[in-house]
Amino acid sequence: MDIKLDPSRDDLPLMANTSHILVKHYVLDLHVDFESQVIEGTIVLFFEDGNQFKKGNSSTQEACQLESNESCKFRMPESCHIPVTNARTFSSKMEYNDFAISSKGEKDTSDKDGNHDNLEQASGISSSKYCCDTGNHGSEDFLLVLDCCDLSVLKVEEVDVAAVPGIEQFTRSPKLTVASEELRNQIVHELVTLPADRWREQLDYYARCSRAPGCGELFFDTDTWSLQIRKTGAQTATDFPHAIRIWYKTKPEGQSVTWTSDQCGRPCVYTMGSPINNRALFPCQEPPVAMSTWQATVRAAASFVVLMSGENSAKPTQLQEGYTSWHYYVTMPMPASTFTIAVGCWTEMRPETCSSNDLAAERPLPPSEADFRYIGICGHMEYPCRFQNDSATAQEIIPHRVFAPMCLESACQETLLRLIPPCLSAAHSVLGTHPFSRLDILIVPANFPSLGMASPHIIFLSQSTLTATSHLCGTRLCHEIAHAWFGLAIGARDWTEEWLSEGFATHLEDVFWAKAQQLAPSEAREQQELRACLRWRRLQDELRDSPEEMQVLSFLHVSRHDGNFSH
Repeated sequence: MDIKLDPSRDDLPLMANTSHILVKHYVLDLHVDFESQVIEGTIVLFFEDGNQFKKGNSSTQEACQLESNESCKFRMPESCHIPVTNARTFSSKMEYNDFAISSKGEKDTSDKDGNHDNLEQASGISSSKYCCDTGNHGSEDFLLVLDCCDLSVLKVEEVDVAAVPGIEQFTRSPKLTVASEELRNQIVHELVTLPADRWREQLDYYARCSRAPGCGELFFDTDTWSLQIRKTGAQTATDFPHAIRIWYKTKPEGQSVTWTSDQCGRPCVYTMGSPINNRALFPCQEPPVAMSTWQATVRAAASFVVLMSGENSAKPTQLQEGYTSWHYYVTMPMPASTFTIAVGCWTEMRPETCSSNDLAAERPLPPSEADFRYIGICGHMEYPCRFQNDSATAQEIIPHRVFAPMCLESACQETLLRLIPPCLSAAHSVLGTHPFSRLDILIVPANFPSLGMASPHIIFLSQSTLTATSHLCGTRLCHEIAHAWFGLAIGARDWTEEWLSEGFATHLEDVFWAKAQQLAPSEAREQQELRACLRWRRLQDELRDSPEEMQVLSFLHVSRHDGNFSH
């Protein structure tokens, strides 16, 4: 049964069967083509099977349940002609100078509870024009279901990670010397469970494995909301390949990606992750409990700047034929919906003057293995956490950059640039350590549907915040900065609870802004009371115009560093 939903009215269906298998890391290798308005290339997914995961909540299961009495017909891909503009067109060599091999070590990690039973997904799959029919293969094999919409999937294959030079250190059993499914899956298990102090080595091997040759194509099929993949004979998640490569391209109409022009009339593209999150950008697991890390290499024409949710301030690498390559990565596991990309003819806006004190405060602090102390302060899964980093704790103003079309340079100079340091400092004075090591701020095109959006390491701001008083720009900037804690580092387990992180951010924008302005306590209280009164009246007006069923909010417990989306 192909689920037909209206994204503007219906709840987003979470199809991925995360109770059985979880993506732990994504490696994207993409090319941005403005002429065809398509992003295409490959994505490699590294899995950890979820025998230890608890069953997901029933409300999510009910939303995604399919009829179980229909047969499931899978297809093996035809001999695909991969377009010349895909990831193989350019040099497949990726720049990984950030990753230095460090000492060996191994440690298992535990994961969160998942969502769907695999049996709930094993029916109602429609045909895909990218596959050729091989008949009904029955339901005895494990079915991997990924969230996917408006993507052309060209090919799915298993990745032979055992062929990577030096990978032998991740082979625990000396008996597994011949390349096999068990050996490859053991290698991936050892790789995804490396301790946090080996994050550089881990990213390096993820990159190497992503370039390994394929070792067999997999059956796949698509419907409106999902991509289903199976391998003959793999009857459980443990048997299923733990590293797969998907060749795909986006569609211009995909709702995760916005193709438009900036305020100077130059073409650009950005992702909103709304209203269908990132499933029209890449196949993924979108339930908020499915937290992962990622790294991405994106190619575009040399005149474009690629910004992304990433810990590093990427610099372009020159390729042949007038193209450049940009590489970003993250080490904090987060839901796939928080992945963000923006490509355009952006110009970095620099302040006209900058004091020596500001420069000292903004000096980058690259993560160092020796700085992290794993002493059980945080309750999240293990990763290089800034809350356990002494240097990060003392950093009031994190390194930051501002990008915008050149025609908005004057507005950025007059309003935005001078507000960022005091707003970041105010946030630090209230909440302490910034969860993320750096921040890019992009003034997005005029069709951006809200005043702002926060994602890991990057904030989108509407140009509307530049054309009014500094009060509007300052409060919105404070709101998005607050989402680094509430909405990203801390988040709800359920998609319906966006109001929780929004509520915290809305409260904190007043607190941060009062401190940024250095208001006296009485002035700060008066300002906050006035804004609270205005919000209350606006809420009353909205309730009068809203159906009764839309006026009910549920509640859930929020746990620290569970991860979330940001809109």
